[in-house]
This record gives sequence, C-alpha cells and structure tokens, in this order.
Amino acid sequence: MLSIGIAAFLGVVTWSFLEYTLHRFLGHDRRTMPNFFSAEHTRHHSEGDYFAPAVKKAGAALGATLITLPLALLVVGPVVGGVYTAAFVAMYVTYEIVHRRAHTHAGIGAYGRYLRRHHFHHHFGNPKANHGVTSPVWDFVFGTFESPSVIRVPEKLAMRWLVDEQTGGVRSMFSDVYALVPRRRTT
Repeated sequence: MLSIGIAAFLGVVTWSFLEYTLHRFLGHDRRTMPNFFSAEHTRHHSEGDYFAPAVKKAGAALGATLITLPLALLVVGPVVGGVYTAAFVAMYVTYEIVHRRAHTHAGIGAYGRYLRRHHFHHHFGNPKANHGVTSPVWDFVFGTFESPSVIRVPEKLAMRWLVDEQTGGVRSMFSDVYALVPRRRTT
C-alpha cells in the first residue's frame, strides 16, 4: 500500500516538475524556440484569454500517457506503474483546469487568490519569473520566484472577472492587488 501512495505522489511531483520545465524552457527560452509548445504559448501571452484547442490538450494527455505508461509498467510493474501514470495524467488535467480558471474566474479561497497573483505576475510583470502555474515550488528551487506587488494588467488583456462593467476599472475587491494600464491613445 505504501508503494501505491509513493507512486501517486511521484506522479504528481513529476507533472509539477514537467509543468515548470516545459513552461520555462520551451515557452520562454529563446534558445529552444520555435518548438511544439512555443507558438501556442506565445499566443496565450499575447491574447490573454486564448488557450490551445481541447483537441490539442487531449492529444498531449494521450501522448503523455502513451510515453509514461509503458515505461512505468516496465520499471515498477502494472499496479504501481498504472498508479504513477494515472497520478501524472490527473495532475496534468488538474493543471489545465486550474490554469484556465485562473484566467476566467475570480478565484475562490486563499489558494485561488495566491495562484492568480503568482501567475499574473508572470504574465504582466516578469515573464522570466513564476513559471509554476499550479505551484511555486520549482520557482523556489530554481530561483525564479518573485513575490508580486500590484499586478499592472494591460487594459486589452484584462480578465473579465477583473473589470467592473459599469466603471471600466478594476473591481473594488481587487483594487489593492491589480491595476489596469490604459491603452495608448493616438491623436
């Protein structure tokens, strides 16, 4: 039973590490670009509410499963290997849901609020920092963590949950954490 728990834990940790490294090195390291990840990722940064189509996400999950499962089965056997792979893929799916919701919903609880500040500092403050989306652990390990102050969000990239529809400004409940940067006006 202990080995099943360890396998599940290691599956989660493996995804967490892969989430960080893919994001940092394939999404933001010019030396590795272009690559299979960077075009979609660059579009996500420039459009804000853009996410790769679900079919691509499903393909990535299937690909991860087809690579991970046979290796895990070979190394540790069917039960433990299956648990490791299931935890790895489940964490990937969790990442996809959490990341999308960070952009589309205001957030619930301390984790939701923290995650958004951490992630949006990466988007709008410093794209070379805070590469972990679901957790800052690897940012701490590799020295890429930055504690955000007020997140300055360009008006054209403002998330719907952030903007007060009546005033066009930041909703009062978020005004101590976020500020809108107005579009440049040309005359």
